[in-house]
Amino acid sequence: VAAATAVACARHGLRTLVISTDAAHSLGDSLDVELGDRPTEIEPNLWAQEVNALHELEENWEKVHRYLSTLFASQGVDEIVAEELASPPGMEEVASLMWIKHHQRSGEYDVLVVDCAPTGETLQLLAFPDVARWYLNRIFPIERRVMKVARPVVQPFVSIPLPGDEVFGSIKDMLLDLEAMKSVLGDPKVCSVRIVLNLEKMVIKEAQRAFTYLSLYDYLTDLVVVNRVLPPEVTDRYFDSWREAQARYSDLVDTAFAPIPILRTRLFDHEVVGLDSLAEMADSIFGPLDPSAIMYHEVPQRVRKSGSDYELLLNLPFVSRAELAVTHREGELYITVGPYKREISLPRVLKGKTVTAAKLEEGMLRVVFGSAKS
Repeated sequence: VAAATAVACARHGLRTLVISTDAAHSLGDSLDVELGDRPTEIEPNLWAQEVNALHELEENWEKVHRYLSTLFASQGVDEIVAEELASPPGMEEVASLMWIKHHQRSGEYDVLVVDCAPTGETLQLLAFPDVARWYLNRIFPIERRVMKVARPVVQPFVSIPLPGDEVFGSIKDMLLDLEAMKSVLGDPKVCSVRIVLNLEKMVIKEAQRAFTYLSLYDYLTDLVVVNRVLPPEVTDRYFDSWREAQARYSDLVDTAFAPIPILRTRLFDHEVVGLDSLAEMADSIFGPLDPSAIMYHEVPQRVRKSGSDYELLLNLPFVSRAELAVTHREGELYITVGPYKREISLPRVLKGKTVTAAKLEEGMLRVVFGSAKS
């Protein structure tokens, strides 16, 4: 669907780049072309790129990569294996964010389509800027100071190399870049997320969880695309139970994701590979609509004044009260939903205010801030 969207945008005359953040890299297979770790022109107005985390680490964070390689090699790990291990978990997401930032700043493209990995990896990708800010403000300064003092004393007695200050400098630069990405990804005027699902119970449940966590991290979801819907011309009785299930789950999707727009595309009678097939799919999804337009504009989080108090409103669909925890400290609000936790930096207008109430009603969390006497 991401590749089809990119093809449609390009054929609308927009300079379009589609990036794959999935380590499996199926984007090139969909386009039926060989892709590299730099943008490759596919046709007029269309470029594609598959991010290589190891290459990005070597090129942009060489000091970190060299330290990690030395660390693993010092423990007897084979040199080639050490090179691979020097690309730690999460680097695919970090490298993808860096490229998104680079292309957004360059202004070379009108539209950037990011073909995301499955839900878990994508949520890690989108949570990185918040995590980076927390680590940069809370943990990183302590670690750096401790290591600066302890390194000369400890290093002679241990067999592993300890990171030097230049490694911490590289990590700090990387964290600052990640933190800056929040202003891009979290701007509903320029960036939105589109959820793609099939009409199957487990897939819909996963999409609902993804929608919840996207709202938690204040990302705008502007469209849901339902893929592989049985077309009416399929009348074989073999598909009767499948059609009934799809009809049932289609109603569930309409109810669950309203008022977000929902578009559907049929199950094709051929493999959707290559530019012409992708253009056919895009036409099935968007029809006369502009595929690059943001189709829904209500942001998940907002603050409003209510009498002498203030209310922070946050859309948290599909969440039960048992899954939710809210904690307030001066200037910050911590919201935990299941395994995910978000730190929200509160606006100055709420400075000195305390949380006097918190209610979850019909998918909307309402946190009330008043004076300490309230």
